[in-house]
Amino acid sequence: MNKNIWAPWRIEYILSNKQAGCFLCSMFAEENDRENLLLKRGKTMAVVMNRYPYTSGHLMVTPYRHIEKIQDLTPEERIELTDLTIETVTILQTALHPDGINLGFNLGEAAGAGLKDHIHQHIVPRWNGDTNFMPILAKTTVIPQALLEQYDILKPLF
Repeated sequence: MNKNIWAPWRIEYILSNKQAGCFLCSMFAEENDRENLLLKRGKTMAVVMNRYPYTSGHLMVTPYRHIEKIQDLTPEERIELTDLTIETVTILQTALHPDGINLGFNLGEAAGAGLKDHIHQHIVPRWNGDTNFMPILAKTTVIPQALLEQYDILKPLF
């Protein structure tokens, strides 16, 4: 028997007028990290929560620099991307106990990038029987938790 997925927070994104400019660059210029769901500011990269997650704990590691191509990352950025990814995976495993984790980039609109010109790596915790990463499939459940509640759990771990 197929089940429906109830993820009402995604409709806001689907129906919203998309912000002119880059929401990541805007976020990095501001200081209200909790409101922006910014968990950690590194030297060249940040860890942010996805405001319209596929599952609870869907985070992203992204450079401060507004770049489109992964090939344009500097050696320093590549190292910090890797280090922050490892740290984030470890924190998610400790805090949320997922059965697995998806890591990945959507490079270009055809690959599913909602923000195609500021690269960001997705880190998506997965549980047996949860939603599929891309696309979301039937016979699944969503593990819900309010974003700010989850922010308050994860932030001290960074």
